[in-house]
Amino acid sequence: MASLRNSGTALITGASGGIGALYADRLARRGYDLVLVARNRDRLENLARRITAETHRSVEVLAADLNDQQDLARVEGNLRADSSVTLLVNNAGVGATAPLLSSDVDRMDDLIGLNVRALMRLTYAAVPGFVARGAGAIINIASIVAVAPEILNGVYGGAKAFVLAFSQSLQHEVADKGVRVQVVLPGATATQFWALSGTPIEHLPAQIVMSGEDMVDAALAGFDMGELVTVPSLPDIADWNAFEAARQVLRPGLSLQKPAQRYGKRLES
Repeated sequence: MASLRNSGTALITGASGGIGALYADRLARRGYDLVLVARNRDRLENLARRITAETHRSVEVLAADLNDQQDLARVEGNLRADSSVTLLVNNAGVGATAPLLSSDVDRMDDLIGLNVRALMRLTYAAVPGFVARGAGAIINIASIVAVAPEILNGVYGGAKAFVLAFSQSLQHEVADKGVRVQVVLPGATATQFWALSGTPIEHLPAQIVMSGEDMVDAALAGFDMGELVTVPSLPDIADWNAFEAARQVLRPGLSLQKPAQRYGKRLES
């Protein structure tokens, strides 16, 4: 179904399949034109043709490897130059499920490059224009491992913890400038992510795996509700609010002139 609204343009990374392709479909139906970014041009073009036929929205394809410096710079340039972009969805990423000591360090470096460096640089490319125009939004796809890093590979967990912290800090900085930030923390989601990460989805308990469609629809509902942090499967938002409140309680004592009293005897000996 075509939308008569014009919501501007959404640039979506990792858009050739999985969560990124679902975001493309849902956002086009919400009235966004699209810029789809991924390495596989053929898959992007097939998706673009389908979305255009079904929604009549304009869809541009931008084939790029975001771990390639020149390709990343090209996408950054697009974000700086295209004032029609009103939404950036930082979805591109790779995962890792093997224990840290069993992982290839070069692959871990590539993971950091895509999950951290590319996301950071694209955000820096988009936000100044959003601030200047007084409107715009960033959706960053993180993971529950941002707060539960013991579940999977530690480099992956650390990268997603960066996405959460970066998003929280960014929202604090731009909330009064007309710019919205949302960070999404999916649990296990039924996409090709798991096979590519080394653990087929069939090896996971069915009761912990959410469909990609349900995940994206819940995330967009959270976006509509104005949530900064959306955890699609968390039954009670009060649990997240308690977690966040506990974090805030720590702040006054995190940086003080003197060590805590519990260290006193050790410091005297």
